[in-house]
Amino acid sequence: MDKKIKDGMVAVLYSPGFGAGWYSWHGVEELLYDPKVVDMVLEKTSAETIELYCEEVYGKVHHYYGGAEDLEVKWLPIGTHFRIHEYDGSESVEVREEIRWIVA
Repeated sequence: MDKKIKDGMVAVLYSPGFGAGWYSWHGVEELLYDPKVVDMVLEKTSAETIELYCEEVYGKVHHYYGGAEDLEVKWLPIGTHFRIHEYDGSESVEVREEIRWIVA
């Protein structure tokens, strides 16, 4: 899987805005990291252009690329365990070591 890595950090895409989530709505793991999408977000490319690229590369029949208008990049150290948490379309990046688990 191709990832954008800079100074030992991996770029992860997520959509914190309410409405449509990014990863939580399409479920394509490669799109968490796609270097071209990361670059487009960093360059403030339009959501429409990002969605067109995703449809071309990943297909549009089974995937929804809403949430592109709110995309942000989170930089995580290589090898970090994380998950995308979604509530009402708002995504956040949760790092395993930062979650306080309660044990019965």
